[in-house]
Amino acid sequence: MRESPAVSPLPPLPYPPLGAARLWNRNFRLFFVARTAALFGDGMIPVALTAGLLGAGRPHSSVGFALAAWMGPLALFVLFGGVLADRFTPRRMMIIADTLRLIGASVLAVAFATGNPPLWAVYALSSVAGVGAALFQPGVASTTPRVASDVQRANAVLRVSEALMTMAGPAFAGVLVGLASAGAVYAANATTFLVSGICLFLLRLAPAPSDEAPRGTFVAELVDGWREFRARNWLWGVIAIWTVYGFTVLGPMLPLTAVEVTEAHGSGTYGAMMAVNGAGSVVGGLLALRLRPRRPLAAGAVALAGVCVNLVVLGLGLPVPALGAGQFVAGAAFAFWLVMWSTTVQTHVPPEALNRLHAYDVAGSLLMLAAGRALAGPVADRVGTPQVLLAGAVINMLAVGVLLAARPIRRLERIG
Repeated sequence: MRESPAVSPLPPLPYPPLGAARLWNRNFRLFFVARTAALFGDGMIPVALTAGLLGAGRPHSSVGFALAAWMGPLALFVLFGGVLADRFTPRRMMIIADTLRLIGASVLAVAFATGNPPLWAVYALSSVAGVGAALFQPGVASTTPRVASDVQRANAVLRVSEALMTMAGPAFAGVLVGLASAGAVYAANATTFLVSGICLFLLRLAPAPSDEAPRGTFVAELVDGWREFRARNWLWGVIAIWTVYGFTVLGPMLPLTAVEVTEAHGSGTYGAMMAVNGAGSVVGGLLALRLRPRRPLAAGAVALAGVCVNLVVLGLGLPVPALGAGQFVAGAAFAFWLVMWSTTVQTHVPPEALNRLHAYDVAGSLLMLAAGRALAGPVADRVGTPQVLLAGAVINMLAVGVLLAARPIRRLERIG
């Protein structure tokens, strides 16, 4: 395996994207619609599960179990999704993933529309959706540079879309539950995956050498992906830092924000704060459309300092306007970092290993976020929520400092 030096412009990608003269070529438009529809559908799932199960008289714990049944397979199978995407091409695996999610959502739509489905069926079908997401996610990273000549701009546009769909999906599902039922939400959810699958089917990608590369056994491919991962100091360095950051900062931040804001100001204010955070994410994506730092990981690390603002205002219990400012800054900071990180990975990692390396990134992030969220409540009960949030602010700045102090990360330059 080849060692990647801290600063080394790699050769350009071995395949020219179709319509490279502009971002909004036919392939990117189709990919954009597919991602937007799928993200819109994912945003409906928590609302649909909550309304369907509680409306059927199920206990509150059933909602958590159903969401875990969706998230667990995603975290467990995403590594396998990365290997399969490399073996059978990302496009095929994403179409298969959308087919699985379409089937699962359609069956749940019928089940909730016609009666009270047994919990085992809800959990099983939620797991099918989680497996579909695991098969889908790794291919996103390698498809983006194949449909867009300007990878950073494409990631920024997709990030803005994700922020908007994160707000629009739950809002639409809430309105639909009020007008119809949870079954209708799942029917709409199934439609989004149908749209995504059709758009991906219509993609016409230029052949890539990695598509026809000889492959070893499944286990050998998984091990090879790990070797490629370890061969890049900047890559494993960021992810190592990110595991600690996700467990101690990002994981606890969401549940503790919900508790603090809801108890102090009500659930309506909490909903408004989440909308403000989404608006900040849109602004962060728009900034990433305009700014092209020479060293993107260093610039993204500086931006992450903005998350500290949100943790401090929450920990100090400041008034609602300050809470809103903190949420906006944190949303913008995190979105900017994600665009810098995604673009760096997609342009520095060879196409034949990109799906597997992205899968390692996603799996580690999901597991540590889940662990951080699970332990946030018990730790906050013991030492106090403000103390956990303020400690998170300190750890946030330490993580930024380590990212900037690590030479392979700080000095890695952009490609393109």
